Amino acid sequence: MKSNLLKRLESSVHSFSLTLQNIIQQIEEHIKKIDRYDGSSGTIGEMDGIDAEDPELEEALIGSKVKIFLKDMDLIRWKQDLLYDREILLRLLHQARNVTPDRDQKLLALKRLIEQKIKHPINDQNKKLLIFTAFADTAKYLYENLHQWVQNQFGLHCAVVTGTDQPKTTLKMKKVDFNHVLMNFSPVSKERDKVMPEMKDEIDILIATDCISEGQNLQDCDYLVNYDIHWNPVRIIQRFGRIDRIGSKNNQIQLVNFWPSIELDEYIQLVNRVKGRMTILDISSTGEENVIADNSNEMNDLEYRRKQLEKLQNEVIDLEDISGNISLTDFTLDDFRMDLLNFMKEHKEELERAPFGLFSITANQNEKLKDEIQPGVIFCLKQTAPTASAHEQNALHPYYLVYVREDGTVLYNHVHVKKVLDLYRSLCSGKKDVERGLYKAFYQETKNGKDMGQYKALLEKAVEEIVGKMDQQLMLNIFSLGNLDAFVTNANTSLQDFEIVSYLIIEG
Repeated sequence: MKSNLLKRLESSVHSFSLTLQNIIQQIEEHIKKIDRYDGSSGTIGEMDGIDAEDPELEEALIGSKVKIFLKDMDLIRWKQDLLYDREILLRLLHQARNVTPDRDQKLLALKRLIEQKIKHPINDQNKKLLIFTAFADTAKYLYENLHQWVQNQFGLHCAVVTGTDQPKTTLKMKKVDFNHVLMNFSPVSKERDKVMPEMKDEIDILIATDCISEGQNLQDCDYLVNYDIHWNPVRIIQRFGRIDRIGSKNNQIQLVNFWPSIELDEYIQLVNRVKGRMTILDISSTGEENVIADNSNEMNDLEYRRKQLEKLQNEVIDLEDISGNISLTDFTLDDFRMDLLNFMKEHKEELERAPFGLFSITANQNEKLKDEIQPGVIFCLKQTAPTASAHEQNALHPYYLVYVREDGTVLYNHVHVKKVLDLYRSLCSGKKDVERGLYKAFYQETKNGKDMGQYKALLEKAVEEIVGKMDQQLMLNIFSLGNLDAFVTNANTSLQDFEIVSYLIIEG
């Protein structure tokens, strides 16, 4: 409960107030239940065979996940504690209600940010903002206090999308639902002209919860605001991934975080203390470890998360290079996993029967990516004898993706998994027909596949890159490993320790 209150307060005073109201209501219900209880159900002596969900026992039990008989509790002391808690919470609620929208400094700061973005766009005429919050209550509060102001002040349309309520928008639409709102917010990336050619206006400001933090392409937008900071840093970057995508028309994109007003160390340690105390209370009261807590491990490594948050707060970082670990990169594969799951619904048997060593040939047809996509090969390799710590830099371990240019230069190695997959998708997505001209040229060049020396040389470069990165990581970890066995194992890794799953040849 304490951790939830902290999260809600950090999000918005409005959400905090609603939570206080709910807790006070629950306390009052418990007090009424104590007052109604006459002890009649206290004659039940045996617990065996008792159904805690029996409606006849409702007045004799308390609790949601853990059911406790009222007859087993010190009702006088408990009622005193409830009354004491209610008094404190009522005072907090009174103070929170004094923070009206016109006195809400965080909301006013957001308004100033919106005004600055609209008047001084970072890309030509792009006035779009995507505002994320962890709570639906905060999202609705922001929409209620922004949509009329945005429309009257700037003539722009606003929308809100949460996972629980019907979307709302000031844009006149025949059908207001999740997909139509997102399509009108990012009409280019969502190809609105093919579905809704009659629509001319757009949504410029979208307020959303994490229901859209995965699987949505919203790269028409160039400005993302985290109105609250999710306690898992992965979520912060995951939100940013909605606009930081290949194919964006924007030259620049910007991320703005509303950090807590207290120092970061104090913030993290506060969470640590709350979690620790709750665990102690759980063990002492139930005899079991944390049975009433959520099944979430997101705060298990507070020190590591502190370092991640500090980097996000103080630096412009490469998303693939946070503390040399992949915990912030593996989440970025969610979109691709969804694509794979959808594909497997119809083609599962084909994939299972497909042999290793398959290849295809393609050419870049996207003019915007001509500088990023160059002739070469993208190899997908599998390490047959996985080495110690190899998983630390590779989200796909024991599989590896490496993009090697035709001159042997490695453009992107296995550390840049998402980048390679983004380019792969750009090159191949939607293509169903074989590019016969490219295959004909390939077979002429390789004498019908008999002379593959050029591609073997590129394969060797790919493996050299993988092994080199492994050794580099091991050198960094060598003192924490405790011995040199893993280092010796890696030193012997060679081409024979990998097999080709598939490769994509990219022609100029």
